[in-house]
Amino acid sequence: MATEILMPALSPTMEEGTLAKWLVKEGDEVASGDLLAEIETDKATMEFEAVDEGIIGKILVAEGTEGVKVNTAIAIIVEDGEEVGDVAASAPAAPAAAEAEAAPKAVEAAAPASAAPAPQAADGTRIFASPLARRIAADKGLDLAQIKGSGPKGRIVKADVEGATATAPKAAPAAAGAPVVAAPGPSVSSDAIAAMYAGRAYEEVKLDGMRKIIAARLTEAKQTIPHFYLRRDIQLDALLAFRGQLNKQLEARGVKLSVNDFIIKACAIALQQVPDANAVWAGDRVLKMKASDVAVAVAIEGGLFTPVLQDAEMRSLSSLSAQMKDLATRARDRKLAPHEYQGGSFAISNLGMFGIDNFDAVINPPHGAILAVGAGVKKPVVNAEGALGVATVMSVTLSVDHRVIDGALGAELLTAIKDNLENPMSMLA
Repeated sequence: MATEILMPALSPTMEEGTLAKWLVKEGDEVASGDLLAEIETDKATMEFEAVDEGIIGKILVAEGTEGVKVNTAIAIIVEDGEEVGDVAASAPAAPAAAEAEAAPKAVEAAAPASAAPAPQAADGTRIFASPLARRIAADKGLDLAQIKGSGPKGRIVKADVEGATATAPKAAPAAAGAPVVAAPGPSVSSDAIAAMYAGRAYEEVKLDGMRKIIAARLTEAKQTIPHFYLRRDIQLDALLAFRGQLNKQLEARGVKLSVNDFIIKACAIALQQVPDANAVWAGDRVLKMKASDVAVAVAIEGGLFTPVLQDAEMRSLSSLSAQMKDLATRARDRKLAPHEYQGGSFAISNLGMFGIDNFDAVINPPHGAILAVGAGVKKPVVNAEGALGVATVMSVTLSVDHRVIDGALGAELLTAIKDNLENPMSMLA
């Protein structure tokens, strides 16, 4: 019996992906565990294995196709000697047949479903519905795209449309020749925005899966997370001197610690010193984490990753440094596994290496906070004795989710981070 191969969900957040490459062709025999395709998610390109054995009877989605929704049929496996006819006919037909037998004769005499094209959602995705369900929907003025199917593989059947109510009619289109004036905003279509620049030279850059996910998640984060911001200046001279001493001792082992390694360690320890701030937002509750799992933003071509260093408070600086270098390298090659960039309760985004003095970072949900790190620069300072001097000062901003961490608690966390960095030897105690 023919079996559909569905677009897999390769991570908990994956909604769609790109079918980057087929590793089989029609007519190939496959067994459970054989590699079928390479799927590109928003974060990585991963290999997809067969679950059933059989023969690849039909490939439904060509390689290179972007925006393939999870659970969409991408191929059909058949048994030896079995043939695949019309692909559209592979959809389950039993419920539709049963409905047709029970329907009144007047409905049976209606024009067959093949007389009209299969309905599609606004994004072009085919909507699977039985002929009777489509007929009832048309009579009631229902939009099939707004109805969730209860039949096999989401197929819309008679029962789904009988209890549905018609939606408000769409507004009539503007009269021909009427000018369209649109200001940029979330409701303006891409075509309307492009029309504003008619006659101007530009290059249209198509969004890949990663860019789409980044846009969606960060828009959601700024719209739904009540951010507030705490800022401190941190003097780095003691840390830089201590780092120089350690690097001389570690040189024979090929280890070179960066300032970012110390920041990771300082944040991890601070989350243990202020345990109520080591938390994430879980919709209707807050999860207080035991370990300090710290995510670090890594810029890659076309986007960014936030690989997570688990149990960072327990790790040595050299161990954190080595793992961070490995994660960053594999992130740029898009070779990270989902468990390596998911989770964590806190994140660090360091743009100081690019010469940025200070900035505000967007919280990566469900994290409770993110630390934005600026560059260390020489500045005049007044010391404890009131004398004017010069120090290397790094400006940091803590973006905080007010649902998880209140102002005083956030200030306590940032103070702990500052104290750890200004007293680096204490982090080795």
